[in-house]
Amino acid sequence: MNIHEYQAKEILRGFSVPVPRGLPAFTAAEAVLAAEMLGGPVWVVKAQIHAGGRGKGGGVEVVRSLEEVRTEATRMLGMKLVTHQTGREGRIVRRLYIEDGSNIARELYLSALVDRSTSRIAFISSTEGGMDIEEVARRSPEKIVTFQIEPAAGFQPYVGRNIAAALKLDGDLSKQCGRVVEGLHGAFLAKDMSLLEINPLVVTKEGRVICLDAKINFDDSALFRHPDVAALRDPDEEDPTEREAAKYDLSYVKLDGTIGCMVNGAGLAMATMDIIKLFGEEPANFLDVGGGASREKVTAAFKIIVSDPHVKGILVNIFGGIMKCDIIAEGIVAAAKEVALSVPLVVRLEGTNVDKGKEILARSGLPIVSGNDLADAAQKIVNAVRAGG
Repeated sequence: MNIHEYQAKEILRGFSVPVPRGLPAFTAAEAVLAAEMLGGPVWVVKAQIHAGGRGKGGGVEVVRSLEEVRTEATRMLGMKLVTHQTGREGRIVRRLYIEDGSNIARELYLSALVDRSTSRIAFISSTEGGMDIEEVARRSPEKIVTFQIEPAAGFQPYVGRNIAAALKLDGDLSKQCGRVVEGLHGAFLAKDMSLLEINPLVVTKEGRVICLDAKINFDDSALFRHPDVAALRDPDEEDPTEREAAKYDLSYVKLDGTIGCMVNGAGLAMATMDIIKLFGEEPANFLDVGGGASREKVTAAFKIIVSDPHVKGILVNIFGGIMKCDIIAEGIVAAAKEVALSVPLVVRLEGTNVDKGKEILARSGLPIVSGNDLADAAQKIVNAVRAGG
């Protein structure tokens, strides 16, 4: 789960992490009131969406008068903000953050994440802040330095000192950096974060180290432990189909291709998407119906897939273990009839009651094509989509 910048900074304040003063605003009048409360004389008006690159799209502006605050707030609220992370469709700006201006001397990069290869929290640092870390990795990989936290020892002061040295901070700035890193580590652990990114971490001309921006992702599986965090969810920033999928406990992620996928099991879903690409087409989604999908769940999955106007064909790939193939076949037939399916459908079934499942599909009277194996099914749906296009 993602949250907005202003929400992330409020969490970090609770762990003594230095961030600029700021207030959220939902109207231009609230933006002006927030600026008056902060006092100025320089403010930053920031659009709040779940995407990076806001500044390049006109979503971050430095202003020097209350009238400018009102003008920029009026311009941003309701605008479609397009960045490299939103895609061409962009995001509608519904919230703003009015923040004290900062007198920046240097911009640095610092983030924390879970390193899956070592099962440790890793801090990633770079002297090249204020830009996409992916671009830094491509252009100057030597400027990115990673530090891992030893789980048995937990956070130790030397980690902060090492990160400060990598960021070329010394003296009092090194001590401040150490305290920042310690606070970030504490927040990361306490709130079950999966990503905590500070870009930029800045050094001001007054000699302070502060987190000028903050992005936080949380581990969805741990949200039950953090009702305060779950309450920060902004449904307007989530894909509508992904929200609908969550109602039925479906794991769904929309992609950019033309072949919709319905699979049981994340690994099988990944393999299904890979083989579609192998045969020259692109998957339209990742959709895992899980190990115990009911007829209603399968119907909901079909409705979600066909709601995507880019879908030109559907591949169902089911391995029947706990979930029997005949039950799935009944769900597929019911769903295809209910949604008045108008695109090619290829189904590959394997496992428990597979023969019964195939018989149900064959007797349905629907134009459902059976795949003998995964490769055969992928080839058939790719051919059908190309023939239709």
